Amino acid sequence: MSSESHNPIEIFKSLFKGREDVFAVRWENGNKSGYMPAVMYDPYFQRTHRVKGNSEDKTYISLTNQQIEKHLEGEQLIGIYPLLKDNTTWFLVADFDKDKWIEECRAFMTASSKQGIPTYLERSRSGNGGHVWIFFEQPYPAIRSRKIFTSLLEHAGIFSVFDKNSSFDRLFPNQDFLSGKGFGNLIALPLFKKTFEQGNSCFIDEDTLKPIEDQWGFLKNIQRVTSAQLDKTYESISTLQNSSATSTIQADFGRLVISLNNHVRMNRNNILLLLVNFLKEELNFINAEFIVKKNIGKNTFGIERYFKFMGA
Repeated sequence: MSSESHNPIEIFKSLFKGREDVFAVRWENGNKSGYMPAVMYDPYFQRTHRVKGNSEDKTYISLTNQQIEKHLEGEQLIGIYPLLKDNTTWFLVADFDKDKWIEECRAFMTASSKQGIPTYLERSRSGNGGHVWIFFEQPYPAIRSRKIFTSLLEHAGIFSVFDKNSSFDRLFPNQDFLSGKGFGNLIALPLFKKTFEQGNSCFIDEDTLKPIEDQWGFLKNIQRVTSAQLDKTYESISTLQNSSATSTIQADFGRLVISLNNHVRMNRNNILLLLVNFLKEELNFINAEFIVKKNIGKNTFGIERYFKFMGA
């Protein structure tokens, strides 16, 4: 194409921005698979220094146009690290899977739309889930963007991070800050040729669930959210949370306050992700009535699969 603005690689780079000094590639070995940072391979250096794990002696490959082209042509599946060194990010992605992924993707998109925030739906590589993308005009603090969209869904009652039955999996990036011991979590890039040809790893119409016919034309016209708009949403959500905390739980800095009454209440903002995941796994337990009726073929409408732990 004659213009950079119409060049697929340039369009791709303008949206799917992460760290450029390192990226990940997917590997497969029998039934095992995963992602690893792409590194320069020097057999002599590898043999003499026995480089293993996350050795600082490794030389990481930069994310170049050539590497992106390999991804788009199906030669290698790339994952990027969205959390930049200053703990900002160019986008946020909500990952949904399980049976209700379509319903909850749409609910997420509706909640975001009410805040004037455009969202875009990608069908996952497996075809059994979806990624809802929100793109930013400038890098934005991950701690703020993650709080905005987690709070939007929780306050709208669309899902709870404590609900084991929810199709919501996680947000990308999955951390507020880099720990200093790695690059943070990665997200696989869309439009990998081999899965794209199967109708997956591409952007789809949220109503028909069919792939957008002109992916590049669609991506070229994607709207990005300004930092000013994100700041405004963040402030309104913080005000709402502070008001809620005043009427239910008063949280001290550095301490988790738990209120015991007819319910057990705790402030979600003061709970670490590790504890959230523990509560989701351990305090959502199966409803025996649901299992019994399902096994004998009776109607289970209106009967919850789990007794759920819900956070305040």
